[in-house]
Amino acid sequence: MEFFLASLHETVKSEAEIVLTSIVPLLKLLSITVIGLVLAHKKIQTIPKETFKILSELVFALFLPCLIFTHLGPCISLKNFIHWWFIPVNVVLSTAIGCVLGLLVAIICRPPPEYFRFTIIMTAFGNTGNIPLAIVSSVCHSTDNPFGEECYAAGVAYVSFSQWISVILVYTLVYHMMEPPLESYEIVEVEEGAAEIEEVPADDLSRPLLVEAEWPGIEDKETEHCKTPFIARLFNSISGISQSTIQDLDSVEESPSSPKSITCLAEPRMVRKIRIVAEKTPIHHILQPPTIASLLAIIIGLVPQLKSFVFNDDSIVSFITDSLDFMAEAMVPSTMLILGGMLAEGPNESNLGIRTTIGIIVARLLVLPLFGIGVIMLADKLNFLVYGDQMYRFVLLLQYTTPSAILLGAIASLRGYAVKEASALLFWQHVFALFSLSLYIILYFNVLLSYV
Repeated sequence: MEFFLASLHETVKSEAEIVLTSIVPLLKLLSITVIGLVLAHKKIQTIPKETFKILSELVFALFLPCLIFTHLGPCISLKNFIHWWFIPVNVVLSTAIGCVLGLLVAIICRPPPEYFRFTIIMTAFGNTGNIPLAIVSSVCHSTDNPFGEECYAAGVAYVSFSQWISVILVYTLVYHMMEPPLESYEIVEVEEGAAEIEEVPADDLSRPLLVEAEWPGIEDKETEHCKTPFIARLFNSISGISQSTIQDLDSVEESPSSPKSITCLAEPRMVRKIRIVAEKTPIHHILQPPTIASLLAIIIGLVPQLKSFVFNDDSIVSFITDSLDFMAEAMVPSTMLILGGMLAEGPNESNLGIRTTIGIIVARLLVLPLFGIGVIMLADKLNFLVYGDQMYRFVLLLQYTTPSAILLGAIASLRGYAVKEASALLFWQHVFALFSLSLYIILYFNVLLSYV
């Protein structure tokens, strides 16, 4: 009997330790977020909104690139580059599963027709950057963390390695999926009698803080067709829209006698449409500071001579990498302060509907992580994962667990589509993510860390 009670006591103690290990890192992040919320609250507003915008620019252009470069570079090698192949694949898998869940949410909850694609995107694309980095940093801050001495360096390297594929997906699939619906465009034409939607220049301070939170200076990325239903007008021409619409979109037809025009006439109609879409995709915007930092870190890490020259402690340029490392330490607290400032603005009014909003939150924060557990367990059985590396598995699982990417709010603003709805949905997702993340981190620590 005494043995049984002792065993039960040890089990309860072990469970309590696991819960504390899971919850405390999130409480640390929550504390910083609350500070940002208090500082930015409208009734207090110790720090004005403009300051948070400047801080977001520093995170985007300086702190985050420094963090990626100083932690991905030393960890990357040709061997690791090959072993880590499942990280970008997992981003694609989580997005694909999220798209299926989003489609089911749209079918079951029946949002307004103009928000059908929006529902799918907001369910599918999670935050693979700042929030996972913050969670990894907080989990690894304790010396008794369950991932060992290399916890922080390895975790940041894994998260950083996944960001380039996320950026590609955002600037291709998300960019086009978030275009304004054709019906809205046609209503504007009838009401205003104009050939195109006219943009009303907005004051920088009138933009929601979430727009600037992960993509500062978004107004500089706007192109001619950002706020028009480009793909819908292009492909719906098959079913009766006049070819003058296509002529407006296809700027390459300068004159009937030009060589380029003759080439276009020789193309099959569908090939031509796909070519126009490819030309109008802002793929050149992929080279943002965090992406450039990732590419530089990978290139330098894959060349042993360069790697030792840049990242060795006794290198003559070690003072530069040390300086970058100092600045990198500001990334996590700055990101959490910005998130607090975003939450201080409160949820905007939304036409999405309560049923659809709840459906997206449940699918993104509760259902998708369960699929993630199954995917990672299956990948582990198939020996796709790095053997015995629990942080590797933890980062892969985080890709299924985080709320929708704040960057989706910036894309909504860029395209002029569902901006208020994105702001409101991101607000509620980040509020409820505190509880869902706690639940699944406890589950991960209980089950998955012992699954290897």
